[in-house]
Amino acid sequence: MKIVPIILSGGSGARLWPLSRSQYPKQYQALTSDNTMLQETILRLEGLKELSSPIIVCNKDHRFLVAEQCREINIYDPTILLEPVGRNTAPAIAVAALQVKKELVNAILLILPADHLIQDIEVFHDAINTAIKQAKKEKLVTFGIVPTEANTGYGYIKYSSDSGHDSFTVEKFIEKPDAHAAKMYLDQGMYLWNGGIFLFQVDVLLDELALYSPNLVKLAEVAINNSSKDLDFIRLEKNAFEQSPDISIDYALMEKSSNVVVVPLDAQWSDVGSWTALHDVSIQDNNGNTIQGDVLIEETTNTYINAGHHLVVATGVKDLIIIDTPNATLVLGKEYAQDVKNIVKKLKVDNRSEQFCHRKVFRPWGWYDSIESGENFQVKKLHVAPGCKLSLQKHHYRSEHWVVVSGVATATNGEKILNLAKGESTFIPQGVKHSLENETNEPLEIIEIQSGVYLGEDDIVRFEDVYGRLDDE
Repeated sequence: MKIVPIILSGGSGARLWPLSRSQYPKQYQALTSDNTMLQETILRLEGLKELSSPIIVCNKDHRFLVAEQCREINIYDPTILLEPVGRNTAPAIAVAALQVKKELVNAILLILPADHLIQDIEVFHDAINTAIKQAKKEKLVTFGIVPTEANTGYGYIKYSSDSGHDSFTVEKFIEKPDAHAAKMYLDQGMYLWNGGIFLFQVDVLLDELALYSPNLVKLAEVAINNSSKDLDFIRLEKNAFEQSPDISIDYALMEKSSNVVVVPLDAQWSDVGSWTALHDVSIQDNNGNTIQGDVLIEETTNTYINAGHHLVVATGVKDLIIIDTPNATLVLGKEYAQDVKNIVKKLKVDNRSEQFCHRKVFRPWGWYDSIESGENFQVKKLHVAPGCKLSLQKHHYRSEHWVVVSGVATATNGEKILNLAKGESTFIPQGVKHSLENETNEPLEIIEIQSGVYLGEDDIVRFEDVYGRLDDE
């Protein structure tokens, strides 16, 4: 029986702002190793028997990030399902299960968040093999993380004492407790953290979901049956998926079913759900400090500093989180790590772009970095990967001036096609169709100077696009 990994990659990672933002969330960043968290999620499955290619459920805006990160680790055949909107884990799992049913008579689904850290791979695989035995008995399996502390940030799973040695009957799921209850759970044993990892036969899952959440399954069927192919991606039908309830698989099924068992997982797991959690799993110096980037410290203890933009100096401080990015800097007392989400909410209320967007923005052709802006002008650095091409487009409200700083550009400017080398430039008047292509094997970098009364990214009229973005911004 094939094991199909279902990787849920739709989260925004708001508690790791300003590094993690909705346009470039934590699962697509290298936070705990040289690989991104999505890549690590896939790679740690190597060695499992009967392993199928993964199905990745992600936000439509992240599709090219997902595809590229899969290619970087030699995964060339993932199924990538595009959510038109976020609808929590239950709808995502349901559509993925239905997609599997279209291709396999039967299979076992391994549900994995894309943004967790698991360091002991051998123990993880052993737990999966234990869960497979239970799944073949038509059980719904959840993996319970063995607690290391009385943590109030996780839900808990209480299991029965009269169960087996390596898997246990679930008595109940418990919401995030207060400090007193968490301490009691830790002292008593018989309680595990709910880590959001699951395993079950696809038919068993769909049958139980149909019993406890029939409307969710019906909408998922419409979303899959009316999905459309877009390059290497599958777009879920928008209306049906939007109507799906915003509900977790725990609420939709696991807490209602009497057919749930839990497999304990003691594999050095972390959800990397806060800056303090990331600090805990990072390499620290003798004073408990973790530093990344250009950092100088003196008389500093128990502090996490990430300086990805310029020099950061810390002197005489302790128990701080300091995150410096090109367009936002966070200075946070460690005891307030869970409050970062409130900061993001306030930024959203204030309509600040820093809530969702970095200065550097990734595109399927490469990236751009907004270097400077002011009244009626904006300066960007564009990096175009080898063999990539920007869409043929025009702007209603701005003109652009391109200057090549490295590489060779093939520029379409109205009726003219120009080959521009380092130091050469072209001016594109407002309303003129234009495109930029890198036909070489080396990266292309240009400086783009925009001028006009409106410089928003929505002032783009596309006529041709190799990435299928004519109707999707």
